[in-house]
Amino acid sequence: MAQVSLREVSKIFPGNVRAVDRVSLGVENKEFMVLVGPSGCGKSTTLRMVAGLEEISEGDIYIGNKKVNDVPAKDRDIAMVFQNYALYPHMTVFENMAFGLRLRRIHKPEIIQRVNEAADILGIRRLLDRKPKQLSGGERQRVAVGRAIVRKPMVFLFDEPLSNLDAKMRVQMRTEIHKLHLKLQTTIIYVTHDQVEAMTMGDRIAVMKDGILHQVSDPITTYDHPRNKFVAGFIGSPPMNFMRGKIAKKERRIYFEEGKIRVQLVEEMYPKLEPYAGKEVTFGIRSEDIYDKLFVSVAPPENIVRVKCEVYEPMGSEVYLYLNTGIHTFIARVGAHDRPKVNQEMDMVFDMSKVHFFDKESEEAIV
Repeated sequence: MAQVSLREVSKIFPGNVRAVDRVSLGVENKEFMVLVGPSGCGKSTTLRMVAGLEEISEGDIYIGNKKVNDVPAKDRDIAMVFQNYALYPHMTVFENMAFGLRLRRIHKPEIIQRVNEAADILGIRRLLDRKPKQLSGGERQRVAVGRAIVRKPMVFLFDEPLSNLDAKMRVQMRTEIHKLHLKLQTTIIYVTHDQVEAMTMGDRIAVMKDGILHQVSDPITTYDHPRNKFVAGFIGSPPMNFMRGKIAKKERRIYFEEGKIRVQLVEEMYPKLEPYAGKEVTFGIRSEDIYDKLFVSVAPPENIVRVKCEVYEPMGSEVYLYLNTGIHTFIARVGAHDRPKVNQEMDMVFDMSKVHFFDKESEEAIV
């Protein structure tokens, strides 16, 4: 079994700088876990501690049922794929993939068999006699992955492996790695700053910021039910729109009010938001939950907001509208048929069943 367990793990650098702060995370056997967050959040440091490349300051790490705090990296039965591929330039593809096996004194016939099997899985058999300088970025990445596969480790660790590839190749390799996981049925911990990679690849996503683990859940739960304002703003493209305003209660109805905006909450939200009546909160709504009134068959008047379109961005199958209420700016993602003129005033409809509210002070989700 290849579970990975981090228990109150910290990494403290000189000056009491906590790069990773008491992170507890369990990765199940055969699970694809993605660590995602902005640069400097501690995700790569966490991965390096699992790999044994970084010393643990506090806490414990288990791989399988074995505590590995003091186990050298070479004895942890893991394989790591780095951001810069880390291929030996003077060796052929075959030699790069076989190098780790030779260090472990694996018999030559088995080395040949393992390398050929991995090359077939990755579609690089024809490249085995070439050297890294003769390969494209995507081919080098496949070789780096192949070098990990031949090890047949308990756990694969990927540290932003696609960040050096162009956009098209990133999408292709994203799919290849996902298919590889389904084929090999191994445990993978994958680090990225790209939330699209996280959403499309992970069985679960662990969102980090400032060394702290903010939420661990499957991609849809993370998107639909973010635990706090940071997760809500980081996961999703474009990011969630936020506005500061007050909760107002009038004649048994509850509203969110700010400037020209006054929208009515759905009744299911009343129990959690009624205690906030008269108080400031942060209102959040995703761009796809804002519609042009012209294209809505039934538009409740209490959910209509008058805005001005400042920028129009055609994206092919959809359009991004950058809108201004006079106080707030926000983005709506609408169909390609919706093409307002710049500086045109228009009425937008908020889908109030899908909005989010966050506590002003703690930034934790209210609903």
